[in-house]
Amino acid sequence: MPVSLQTAYAQRLDSGTIRLDVTQQAAIETLSRLEGELKAAQEPQGFSLFRKPKALGGIKGVYLWGPVGRGKSMLMDLFFDSAPVRLKRRAHFHAFMAEVHGLIDQWRKGTPAERKARFGRNRGDDPIVPVADLIAEQAQLLCFDELQVTDIADAMILGRLFEALFAKGVVLVATSNRPPHDLYKDGINRPLFTPFIDMLGARMEIVAVRGPTDFRLDRLKGAQVYFSPLTPDQAQGFDALWSDLTDAAPETGATLEVLGRQIRLPRTCGGFVRTSFASLCGQALGAQDYLALAARFHTVFLDDIPRLEIARRNEAKRFVTLIDALYEAGTKLIALADAEPDDLYPAGDGAFEFERTASRLHEMRSEAYLDRVKD
Repeated sequence: MPVSLQTAYAQRLDSGTIRLDVTQQAAIETLSRLEGELKAAQEPQGFSLFRKPKALGGIKGVYLWGPVGRGKSMLMDLFFDSAPVRLKRRAHFHAFMAEVHGLIDQWRKGTPAERKARFGRNRGDDPIVPVADLIAEQAQLLCFDELQVTDIADAMILGRLFEALFAKGVVLVATSNRPPHDLYKDGINRPLFTPFIDMLGARMEIVAVRGPTDFRLDRLKGAQVYFSPLTPDQAQGFDALWSDLTDAAPETGATLEVLGRQIRLPRTCGGFVRTSFASLCGQALGAQDYLALAARFHTVFLDDIPRLEIARRNEAKRFVTLIDALYEAGTKLIALADAEPDDLYPAGDGAFEFERTASRLHEMRSEAYLDRVKD
């Protein structure tokens, strides 16, 4: 039987796994309130063993927001493990929305028989209600990590989708780097999105987790972040840092949509992505793709960076563009390379321009760069 959130948090403090941060206490108290209300709703009423638990409708969820590295995801994970709800689901928000778009597409393109098999119904032109019903059947409690809205397609369906989910009694817990009123800031047709923001305020308790310490950055400071050359020992150190910073959590994968194209990233975990030089620089990607990557992830693990020769000048140019995008965004880079920055592309077409990239790679492994705050 899972221990309570308060107990699980205390155990981590006692073991030294985490350090005390008084700014997390408001989140602990609010999540504990929700834990208690969920437990009460799940308990059969009276003395009958055959009465169903109460529906969860009306119970306020929790929205934790604050800068990266303040422990929001850790707190939500502890809550999720302790939450006394049988039907519950934890997902990265972008992965969930990709699934929603897939379900909407299935409804729109499906035959009546296919709709009936997938959704249990086949009538109607509006996919939102059947999609919401299917999600609600699978989870009474939804926990989303890193809720952020940058895509107009997401923005336009969120209000109606969550209105339907809340009507079904689904309870929501979410983490985000932004308060609700800053979601989809300056986005296209944002007034159409504001009802969703109002809904979050009405259906969730908003809690800021804004302590002065970036615990993730603390683990990164002093750590080796540029691994070279490509030897088993260096690869092992690269792997170990990935496991440490992601707390060995399951990798969900993500898809970036850029100018109508999709870029599949199989190895992601929250704001972390792990990919290879060949995946990002060995194919025809450009500045917009790299800017989308930098906007979506706060830390990029890039492995198998080779020594480059003139025959690979196009890959070198893409690498220059990639590093520029990551650097300007303040994205953290963990690199596994065959050589030190100055020796990656010492001669050939564009080698002079590459000197700036080498300089940036040196700076990106410095403590001053790691101290930079990324939105």
